[in-house]
Amino acid sequence: MKLKAKILIVDDEPINLEFFDVMLSKLGFEVEKAIDGEEALVKIVEKDPDLVILDNIMPKLSGWEVTKRLKQDKEYRKYRHTPIIMFSAMNEVKDKIEGFELGVDDYITKPFNFSEVLARIRAVLRNRELTRQIARRERRIAVVESLNSSLLFFTQHIKKPISELIAAAGRIEAGNRAQASELVKRIRKEGQEILATLKGLEEQTAELQRKDDKLRKGDLSLEDLEENLKKHLEGWKRRQGLNDEV
Repeated sequence: MKLKAKILIVDDEPINLEFFDVMLSKLGFEVEKAIDGEEALVKIVEKDPDLVILDNIMPKLSGWEVTKRLKQDKEYRKYRHTPIIMFSAMNEVKDKIEGFELGVDDYITKPFNFSEVLARIRAVLRNRELTRQIARRERRIAVVESLNSSLLFFTQHIKKPISELIAAAGRIEAGNRAQASELVKRIRKEGQEILATLKGLEEQTAELQRKDDKLRKGDLSLEDLEENLKKHLEGWKRRQGLNDEV
């Protein structure tokens, strides 16, 4: 997880904005603020936050409407996976379910306890980082598969002409210059094609290596992923207990 995650707070009540700005800033988070749904969408595009804490009942656009646009509109495709924690004064199960179905990652009912809010923030950010790491691992696997495919193509490409050259060499009659000359021509031709294929494979391997190095920079070890996933699951269980109390 980034040491200084960027969090966008969206609420039409200035006192709530200032409260979260002060509290989260003290904990090392970078805080952005918006006073309504329309400004929230603008800030999401401008600031690309790691997390949005979003009030539901707001002027212009409700929290649900913001979530729906963010998750479904092509205009916001880049930010579709930005996690959202929704605040609401409503405590109806059906309202929470609707929020989850829209793409909300977690839900806080007002009035709230800041310690609980902070626990949920950290849990959602951990989950986002886990998702990123898994996606990065999948891309690295795709890189390896691409390289394997290229190597397989090369071996298949080179096997037949070399076999044919060996067979042709065995058929050359002693002293037959015409046959020897023809074999030399074929060796040159096939050799040039093999060298061209090798050059292309070398360039592709170098490009795949650059991609792999770039992915590796932010990669966690499998042990780290396992430990983070364990923490996430334990946090999820605790949050389920909190939800039961709401």
